[in-house]
Amino acid sequence: MDLKFLVVDDSVTMRRIVINSLKNLGYENYVEAADGQEALAKLNADSEINFIITDWNMPNLSGLEFTKQVRGNPDSANIPILMVTTRGIKEDIVEALQAKVSNYVVKPFTPQILKEKIEQILENV
Repeated sequence: MDLKFLVVDDSVTMRRIVINSLKNLGYENYVEAADGQEALAKLNADSEINFIITDWNMPNLSGLEFTKQVRGNPDSANIPILMVTTRGIKEDIVEALQAKVSNYVVKPFTPQILKEKIEQILENV
């Protein structure tokens, strides 16, 4: 399956880290967004996006709210969502899973962890 990633984070540095990790894993196809609102616009404009990596804490529209909107839209409801966040407490993870994120990575992470999480998600698609 040819993956096109939507990488959503308000930190340019964190988007670079995620994208560099994706490139190291052989994924070259991606678009970026700085918050959930921009991500929704890009997702609605690009039907080729088939994997989302999003931060939680962002201005305008958080990663959690973004996830809920993606899941609430029949056109995007089945797109895998990997949440990458500093929020590592159990309650937050439970809340993210209830919003139906496909998997969860706590920052800081290594490219190997990102690879494992992406592979776990793809096995379950």
